Amino acid sequence: MTNASDLEAFAAALEASSDYRVLRRLRPRPTVEGFDVAETRTGLMVDVETTGLDPDRDEIIELAMVPFRYALDGTVVEVLEPFDRLREPSKPISSEITVLTGITDAMVAGKSIDPSEVTMFAAPAAVVIAHNAAFDRRFLERFSSVFSTKPWACSMSEIDWAAEGFEGAKLSYLAMALGFFYDRHRAANDCLAAIELLARELPRARAPALAKLLERARLPTWRIWAENSPFEFKDLLKARGYRWNGEENGKPRSWYVDVSDAEKEAEISYLAREIYQYEVDVRTVRVTAYDRFSNRV
Repeated sequence: MTNASDLEAFAAALEASSDYRVLRRLRPRPTVEGFDVAETRTGLMVDVETTGLDPDRDEIIELAMVPFRYALDGTVVEVLEPFDRLREPSKPISSEITVLTGITDAMVAGKSIDPSEVTMFAAPAAVVIAHNAAFDRRFLERFSSVFSTKPWACSMSEIDWAAEGFEGAKLSYLAMALGFFYDRHRAANDCLAAIELLARELPRARAPALAKLLERARLPTWRIWAENSPFEFKDLLKARGYRWNGEENGKPRSWYVDVSDAEKEAEISYLAREIYQYEVDVRTVRVTAYDRFSNRV
């Protein structure tokens, strides 16, 4: 039999060679000793598994929330006890969703999630974070109003992973790139893996990933609508990062883009010069972390 210390020695020997890379199983993150609770904030990492992609029609079948404390410099100092619940939906879970999530009808039979319990658990959070907040926030705001009262951040889109040398932003890829693996596609495991990402120091910024995430999330952005833009310029807009809103959701049926505060005036000038080719009154909406990733913008 080989004990743990022998295995770690083998792993260290492999890592000393440029011919090998080692993946370690994600272990519980140890608490930083001696931190002052008064000088910390509580973050809440969330993840949902659902019956599909439409937050208006599909349902949550698993909800995990993992609170953690972080220092003002973005250092994760303590990971707290998770909340993880299954929920039986109104219709059977499709085979495709079972393959993706590992959740079966038998697992959720008779299970429910109490919205009041969710509200109490989430209430202390200074910020809610998801590794695809544009997906999770819409489902969670429909489930409990507490999530519409919190600022949100997205660990997938609000950290410039490409600038840090990573070739993708999927949670499983980032975990492997940083040297660990975990049991995927169960909500609590995904939350713990995402917290571990945020606790790591970014290779180029030389700062905790959480610090860069919070810095980005605090900045306002602007949603710019290119209403009634000429059809022949749609490919230009798409190539520039504009997206099309074709839904009946109370917003313009139009191309739109989200830009930083510093980029706002330059983007409006671009539209006037290259798309409309005349001065135009462009619709803009200021977006903060309290509304970002929600259906309200």
